[in-house]
Amino acid sequence: HVQLVESGGGSMQTGGSLRLSCAPSGLSVSDFSMAWFRQSPGKEREGVAAIRRDDLTAYTDSVKGRFTISRYGYRNTMHLQMNSLKPEDTAMYYCAADFSGARCSLQERQYSRWGQGTQVTVS
Repeated sequence: HVQLVESGGGSMQTGGSLRLSCAPSGLSVSDFSMAWFRQSPGKEREGVAAIRRDDLTAYTDSVKGRFTISRYGYRNTMHLQMNSLKPEDTAMYYCAADFSGARCSLQERQYSRWGQGTQVTVS
């Protein structure tokens, strides 16, 4: 049974930093493509950052240079380091897994496993 559990969300002032974590059970972060998505009220869920099995990464334009996705196989965790936070980064952030491992996609339809989300609020 695959389960993704996010943590690390919270409230932060503009310009601050947060580090989100995703701790999966039932899968290895090193074997599959992983990603972070976010959704704010009234908006569609959007892909923020993705990392492929070979460590290729992708970012949506609005976070390039500010966010970094990473993973640690020995801990079986994945992270999203978020720096220079802006109010528009406020959203529920979700961890997702793509079992193909061959894609580095920011498209929601490519991901089949999702966490429950962690809230990030920037003011």
